[in-house]
Amino acid sequence: MLTTLFVVDQETLTKSFGEISFNDYLRDYPKLGEQKTRIINLCDTERYLSQGYYCSLLAEARGHSVFPSVKTINALRAGAGAFLWFEGEKLKSDNPLANEVSLLACMGEAIEGEYQKLVHRVFRELPAPLLQITLMPTSKGLRVKVNRVSLNQVPEEHMGRCLEIFDQCSRSKWRNQRGSKKFRWDLAILIDSDEKVPPSNKGALERFIKAGAKLGIRAQLVCADDLVHLNQFDGLFIRETTAIDHHTYRLAYEAEEHGVVVIDDPDSILRCCNKVFLHDAFNYQKVPSLKTEIIGDSSQKTLDQLEKSFGYPLVLKMPEGSFSKGVFKVKSREELEKLVNELLKDSALALAQEYLYTEYDWRIGVLNGRALYACRYFMARNHWQIYNHGSSRNFSGGFDAFPTFEVPRHVLQASLKAASVVGAGLYGIDVKEVDGRAYVLEVNDNPNIDHGIEDAYLGEELYMQVMAEFLRRFEQRGQ
Repeated sequence: MLTTLFVVDQETLTKSFGEISFNDYLRDYPKLGEQKTRIINLCDTERYLSQGYYCSLLAEARGHSVFPSVKTINALRAGAGAFLWFEGEKLKSDNPLANEVSLLACMGEAIEGEYQKLVHRVFRELPAPLLQITLMPTSKGLRVKVNRVSLNQVPEEHMGRCLEIFDQCSRSKWRNQRGSKKFRWDLAILIDSDEKVPPSNKGALERFIKAGAKLGIRAQLVCADDLVHLNQFDGLFIRETTAIDHHTYRLAYEAEEHGVVVIDDPDSILRCCNKVFLHDAFNYQKVPSLKTEIIGDSSQKTLDQLEKSFGYPLVLKMPEGSFSKGVFKVKSREELEKLVNELLKDSALALAQEYLYTEYDWRIGVLNGRALYACRYFMARNHWQIYNHGSSRNFSGGFDAFPTFEVPRHVLQASLKAASVVGAGLYGIDVKEVDGRAYVLEVNDNPNIDHGIEDAYLGEELYMQVMAEFLRRFEQRGQ
């Protein structure tokens, strides 16, 4: 259970919604044996070293969850507020916003109910209880100005709605208790119900939830818009395909900033999502991998060098991509020149890699540096990759699952070494095996765990192992 304290400047104290003054918070907290405590700092934070500034600073020192954090206060206090940029943002319909609009937001909710999704996005970037948001449309997107608002600056006509929202936060304790069973920890499992190829199918998600319950973890499925108040959870398990310029990365970063246990963490997403980083790190750390070169231009000299190094066919890769997207098999000079030019339109760098066909790729699931599961994924029918995005009928090939102790030693060792380059999260390492040698293709954060595939050998134990790692991290954080 989470105790919520609303802290205000002394002159603003009315006790109308159970708030306390900064002096009370300074004097009476932390309390011996107190429950998990969240601070909603409604003091004026405009001045450096003001009561509002110290309220958040002390909350962080006391281990209390606090809105806004000192980092957010500093971001909003600099100059005339903070600015965000949403490229190509459209509102309310397919028509861009025509005129500048100013909104008041309370705890991530637009007071007048307009542009709610956009307000949620702003709140995730700059989580503060009261924000003045100004939308300024341009020809290329939306410029957003964000200012922090203290309680005594809220217009009288909006005060009633703000107090309602504060009251709801206080009474709900940010958690709806389900059933009589007591849970020690709360875990959000982030999904996108519209995703065509999600990292976990329905059967796997149900088993994660059941496994968590056995360990005292209440796990629940959420979408990105449900995580306006991420601090209500102890952990975040991302089961949505990740990307850098995407809410999955922003939520992972926010979780880490607020001490919420998150798998996978933002560093893992950053490193796995960019193949340029991976292959450069593989070379530096001597991870066995296919010959790979970084491409920075499409000059004839560069193309000549690629032909000399790899011959045909060769493989071109865009730096970011998942499920075999952005990976191209090149058979001629004409294709090479065309694809290199196309890739370099979207990215300053691309990758060229030697082509090596095998009937299957190994996928080794690694969690916190330990091999968890193993599968062989066979190539899609009449295709050179596991996934054939041009075929709905033969989208993917077959599979078989193995206990990790039956995986060839060189494949397992290469996988663990590749995972160590990235971090201590949950990874899927793709490996080709030829003539007794292993070649790491890539490390995937947020790897597939589907019921009936990756769990074919371990069964329920696979889900218990993942939830046990969350439990270990929860308990380690609480020490």
